[in-house]
Amino acid sequence: MEKKKRTLKISIYTQKGGVGKSTITTLLASVLHYRLGYNVIVMDCDFPQYSVSNMRERDKTALMKSEYHKKVAMKQFQSINKKAYPIIKCKAETALETAMENISLLSVEPDIIFFDLPGTANTKGVLSALKSMDYIFSPVTADRLVVESTLSFSKAFLQLPHSVEENEALALWLFWNQVDGREKTGLYNSYQEVIRDLNLLIMQTSIRDSKRFRKETDDTLYYIFRSTLLPAEIQLLKATQLDLFIAEFLRIVHL
Repeated sequence: MEKKKRTLKISIYTQKGGVGKSTITTLLASVLHYRLGYNVIVMDCDFPQYSVSNMRERDKTALMKSEYHKKVAMKQFQSINKKAYPIIKCKAETALETAMENISLLSVEPDIIFFDLPGTANTKGVLSALKSMDYIFSPVTADRLVVESTLSFSKAFLQLPHSVEENEALALWLFWNQVDGREKTGLYNSYQEVIRDLNLLIMQTSIRDSKRFRKETDDTLYYIFRSTLLPAEIQLLKATQLDLFIAEFLRIVHL
């Protein structure tokens, strides 16, 4: 008897702003959906800015203005015969319910639902949504305030009292983001020791910093990186080590 596929609930989450939460969500979703054949949904719960939904609207406009990107999108659709992954706006307190409602309307059950949640942990519904995830991946940058804040939140979150809706198999993984190759490795080694002492999980692959993270499709004519309609180009994935990061991510979540 064939085992029924289970949809994974995953959040790229941090309570610190500016460390790449929504950007990494978009990059992951686009590569997994358009290039690797997985079926993805993104729940945009980051009220009121709704970063991912707004990016989708900008991507649509940019695509219509660029012959290059129109051709790339047409070729992609013809080769994979898949629509763009849904981006569904909701608030954190209704995220899980809204996600389940939308799954029931789809002809193909998704492999992954990404939840882009507000960074403020005391926003209504954020902690209960995080407790229901299968995996949380938290980006960390080599900034003392970011590290200390992320580590203290991660440790406190994992020690919260158990609740009825909690997923007991939840795993929280930290990863280094925006890594500058010029920074001293000793700095990272010191932080790694602290993370190990706290018994927190951290990915082996770090994501290198690049000006591409701050640019969208409409900023320049002939490249694709941060987009909700097209996957990042392979050479740019390699330059930032996102190709290695995604491979490790898939091993961790068993896909």
